[in-house]
Amino acid sequence: MHELEEKIRLANDAGRIAIVPFLTAGFPDWNKFWEYLILIDKAGVDIIEIGVPFSDPVADGPVIEAASRRVLSQGVNLARIFEGLANYKFRASIALMGYMNPFLQFGLDALASRAKECRVAGFIIPDLPYEESGIINGILKERDIALIPLVGPNTSPQRMELYASDARGYVYVVSVMGITGERKRIALNIDAVIKRAKGIFSIPVALGFGLKHPSQLEELEVQPNAAVFGSALLVHLDNGGSPEEFIEPWLKYKAKK
Repeated sequence: MHELEEKIRLANDAGRIAIVPFLTAGFPDWNKFWEYLILIDKAGVDIIEIGVPFSDPVADGPVIEAASRRVLSQGVNLARIFEGLANYKFRASIALMGYMNPFLQFGLDALASRAKECRVAGFIIPDLPYEESGIINGILKERDIALIPLVGPNTSPQRMELYASDARGYVYVVSVMGITGERKRIALNIDAVIKRAKGIFSIPVALGFGLKHPSQLEELEVQPNAAVFGSALLVHLDNGGSPEEFIEPWLKYKAKK
């Protein structure tokens, strides 16, 4: 069992949904970012997704896009992120979420090697279609690093089966056809998407895009194995809130049977 899958299964065995916060690397500034990561890790989350900033994102909403531009202006890049990660050992597993351009510029072999050195367990690449994923997936697989697939309401069962044939860690189900960002309600058809994904994938299903509070999950008949939240957390932190305040309700949420 891959490390990321194990983290989620352990949380589920304990009767809760696994907690997966997302934080843009270097946000709100370089030193504060690492302070937040330490606090988030100590709060008891299961996996931490770190966003690699990019100037031309396709899946990011206004909050994460603004955070990326902010940290890019402060000199945050992939090499610097690895330098920082090398100095820490977190209880939670780490996944990097970013776009192919910075990864290609870094070099795929160097990317996988450096990620392994820095205990990165997985990558999420929103602009990488399945048909073009073979090379990087193979390189990551050699280091036991998962390439985490993204599927959504418009992903057919046949296409899910393609991703499922070689997926490890967890599958990321996006709750809407669109960009990231907090929403008041989850799309009505997402139950069917989660159910479909659970029937096709043998690995855990994580739900993201638009999550702000665990009460949103109460609307669902089919519960995900993990919940990913980013934009709402960034807004909370930027307004002076603490990571623990935001994460506490998620840790207390008991998944519906």
